Amino acid sequence: MAKKERINFSKIGAIAAATGSAVGLGNILRFPYLLGESGGGAFLLVYILCVVFLGLPVMISEFSIGRMAQANAAGSFRTLAPKSKWWLVGLMGVISAFLILGFYVVVSGWTLEYIVQALSNKFANASTAQLNQVFTDFSTNTYRPVGWMLLFTALTCFIIIAGVKNGIEKSTKLMMPLLFLIIIILGIRSITLPTGTEGLKFLFKADFGKINSEVILSAMGQAFFSLSLGMGCMITYGSYINKDNNLSSTALQVTIFDMLVAVLASIAIFPAVFSFGINPAQGPELVFITLPNIFSRLHGGYIWAVMFFVLLALASLTSTISLLEVIVAFLTEELHISRAKAAIVSSLGIALLGILSSFSLGIWKDFSLFGYGFFALFDSITSKILMPVGGIFISLFVGWRIDKQKILLELSSNGKYKIPFLNIFLLITRYLAPLAILLVLLNQLGLTKWLGF
Repeated sequence: MAKKERINFSKIGAIAAATGSAVGLGNILRFPYLLGESGGGAFLLVYILCVVFLGLPVMISEFSIGRMAQANAAGSFRTLAPKSKWWLVGLMGVISAFLILGFYVVVSGWTLEYIVQALSNKFANASTAQLNQVFTDFSTNTYRPVGWMLLFTALTCFIIIAGVKNGIEKSTKLMMPLLFLIIIILGIRSITLPTGTEGLKFLFKADFGKINSEVILSAMGQAFFSLSLGMGCMITYGSYINKDNNLSSTALQVTIFDMLVAVLASIAIFPAVFSFGINPAQGPELVFITLPNIFSRLHGGYIWAVMFFVLLALASLTSTISLLEVIVAFLTEELHISRAKAAIVSSLGIALLGILSSFSLGIWKDFSLFGYGFFALFDSITSKILMPVGGIFISLFVGWRIDKQKILLELSSNGKYKIPFLNIFLLITRYLAPLAILLVLLNQLGLTKWLGF
């Protein structure tokens, strides 16, 4: 039986889908507070360097594996390295995607709750203590977070069932421009606030004295995780990229857009934070507690609050789509079941993990496995172990296992494009990227102190 021809993204669709995968809560929720904790401009500078010299080569590697093999994450390794155990690296990505969705859909559901709260003008005249209590009461509630989580999971499932072209490509081509429009409008409003320029100084003025091993490792980790690397997304999406597309150019554009969203999110947040005299080094509560407090004190704050949480929801959805596609592509190609059935079965499993994650913040907060609640456990297994280990092996696979000539042909689209950076790319994938990601792994596990960091 002839192999079924693989569906391809359009050129713009490939960029929109991959950017949608990379852009998520990590850019809008995690990046700003990491930057706030790490001294502003110094962290931004190190982060950009890490994205360019670490994230971009690994993304190109993942795209190359997927497009070369024309298969899902696990199937790609099986195709390129038959009769070997390399396929386990791809399977690790599928497992990562499943576990990440197990807690990611919970936080994604929170964005829907906060859209409703914003529409209801619940933030008006509320104090910080009241907003903190609202967030605590909601996130620890037994039923409401689960309801929103199930709705978000169902929406993701619906888009995936629609298919690669009619579901993923169409939705991301609509959502990504809308996301950029909202974040730019929020940024313009933020920098026009009184003393808002202080926030821009904090963001862009680099104090090199604050660059230390902790900042470097934190930036390396954020660069790797924010690009959706090591979880099968870019391998799967790479398999849908047309053979005529310039892979390096596509990866570069996705990387630039991903960095741009992170910077624009910071521009939207830090001028407002400085304008109202709030500590920029706050953690995740910056988004769900501090910003609603700021919105309540802004003229027209009702509108800005709605826009911001719609932005968060869009960023979440483009990421959950890519994660679910990793699982669905694996099930349809390896187990030969229909796309609809694979999406529904996967979503039911994800919903079960989501319920466990949500309950672990409330009624099951005293229950733990290996010292973690379910939410923290799924997060830790993926971010601290599976993703960095997957990234290390992906780099080694492209750097050492695949023939150099095959890599050249893939990156050049069989000679259509010039690839003058091939030797630098191989140097990074063989040595620099594995070592750097290993340091990220050790740092995530709290072991870098053994090396004197």
